[in-house]
Parts: sequence; structure tokens; C-alpha cells
Amino acid sequence: MSLQMEQYTFNRIEKDSEIPYGLLLLADETTEAIDQYIFKCNIYLLHDGTENIAVMALYKNSDTELEIKNIAVIESYRSKGIGSILMDKAKAIARDNHYETLSVGTSDTGFQQIRFYEKNGFNKTGIRKDFFIENYPSPIYENGLQMRDMIILECPLS
Repeated sequence: MSLQMEQYTFNRIEKDSEIPYGLLLLADETTEAIDQYIFKCNIYLLHDGTENIAVMALYKNSDTELEIKNIAVIESYRSKGIGSILMDKAKAIARDNHYETLSVGTSDTGFQQIRFYEKNGFNKTGIRKDFFIENYPSPIYENGLQMRDMIILECPLS
């Protein structure tokens, strides 16, 4: 299925808008974890005319680096190019605001996510050891493995 951006609206939500936890929880485990970063992020929603189908939260790490803190697509729209549309939007936002790098962190057990980011121009640049052990109260499992380390990936924008 070929998707055209014209079918969708992409907007940043206002700071005083309701936070779309339902969508954000597709990519993060708990509202407590989301609350650690979400109030410092710009939140973007992708809408198909009837419902919000995707979310992205962007955080300014520094004057040169913009980080994707959360990105999620509802299940019925996955594997249809929506994530790549969001990646293109994130890169455009970063470039328009003169950032040099777009970064993202994901679990060491998130094999599909890592492949997705690499397919979209990201390269592995680091590891935050024991991130998921130290920052979540209970063990989290993905692909039958306990999440331990966060893999950092970066996309140069120049």
C-alpha cells in the first residue's frame, strides 16, 4: 500500500493540550516513565481524518542535537510507511531548527526498532548500560528477552 502525506495531517500539540498517553504507551512501558520526559518535549500527532494514528515526542538535548523520546504508530497502521513519514518529519523539524544530529534510544532487545532506525539513516553510536534495569521498577521483556541496555542511534543531518 502506497501512502501519501496528503491523506494525513501532522501537527504539534499545544503545551496545555491533553497528553496522548494512549499512543505514547505503545512505545513506553508506563505513564511514570513518560512523565519523566514528556513535559519537556514538543509532541506531534499524525491524524488520518478520523483518528490520531501516530505520535512523536521530540526533546532538545543541546543546541546541536534533537532527540526522539517517543515514537509510536497504532497497530492497524504499522508496516505501511507511517514510521518513515514520522522520521522524515523529525529530520525536517531538526534541520529547520538548525540541529546537526537527530538521536534516539531503544532497547537492546528491540531488534525490529533498531532495523527500522538503521533503514531510516541512523547509526549505532553508544550504549547506556543497565538503563532499563535502573529506570523501571519491574523487569521488562521484549522478544522473550529482558530489556537491559539502551542502544543509542544517531542520524547526522548535514
